[in-house]
Amino acid sequence: MPQRKSGPGSQAKQKTGSESPELVILTGFSGAGKGTALRAFEDLGYYSVDNLPVGLIPTFAELVHSSHEIRHAALVVDVREGQEFSKLPGLLKTLRRKVPVRLIFLETDDRTLMRRYSETRRPHPLGTGSVAESIQSERVRLRPIREAADLVIDTSRLNVHELREIIGEKFSGKRDESNLRVEVTSFGYRHGLPMDSDLVFDVRFLPNPHYIPEFKNKTGRHAGVARYIRSFPQTSEFVNRISDLLIYLIPHYIQEGKSYLTISFGCTGGHHRSVMMASEISRRLAKAGYKVKETHRDIRKT
Repeated sequence: MPQRKSGPGSQAKQKTGSESPELVILTGFSGAGKGTALRAFEDLGYYSVDNLPVGLIPTFAELVHSSHEIRHAALVVDVREGQEFSKLPGLLKTLRRKVPVRLIFLETDDRTLMRRYSETRRPHPLGTGSVAESIQSERVRLRPIREAADLVIDTSRLNVHELREIIGEKFSGKRDESNLRVEVTSFGYRHGLPMDSDLVFDVRFLPNPHYIPEFKNKTGRHAGVARYIRSFPQTSEFVNRISDLLIYLIPHYIQEGKSYLTISFGCTGGHHRSVMMASEISRRLAKAGYKVKETHRDIRKT
């Protein structure tokens, strides 16, 4: 049975005559965070329902549209619905002619889904074999539904707090919906490429402070190390060119609906050049007005 979420966020609110009710339909991969997203909508005042049968969505949408108490509503529907789930794209076309509806699709890469299922030890709802086989089967089933989505959020690199924050930014009306979260990270090639990177830049062409005795056991965060790396003309030119490139690219990623962008800088060990470069680029992007998270994957590795 579908369950209405309890708590202060689900309390009905009066809507004004000029306000159009909205229905948000949440779907996507099992393990992608739909429950977390639904709770975020609940906190924003949306009347929230989990696991509503597809056949009841038109009735629910009509109730929301005609209600004088429910301002907005959000519901989750996914592969637990079985064969009925495949009817969702066609149903959306009919619904959108009658009421304002937005379809939000949560996706996650296979590696992250496997890790999440391993950590929770929960079975995949499809149960078509191994977890890996079920994920691939679900990916095939979800393809046409993803194509119908108004917004796709990749949760592979988001924790529960970051996902709730993105929902709040996009649906609270308090922040620009085109907001993009940027992570700039450093890494060492000897430890392997970071699999979650969107853009990777190799800075091994810069002189290596590792061979300077006084810098060997320090990192790119040290003022002396950073000053040494910046002392070479190619460093300044690279920083300027990459900064200009990213500031050009990011608005286009936003336009395409991307929610999260990971930019990685790599050197040999991940201690000096990549750390300095990630810090400098983070500073420049933040100055340009973007919300930036700076991380250093291999800075503590030997």
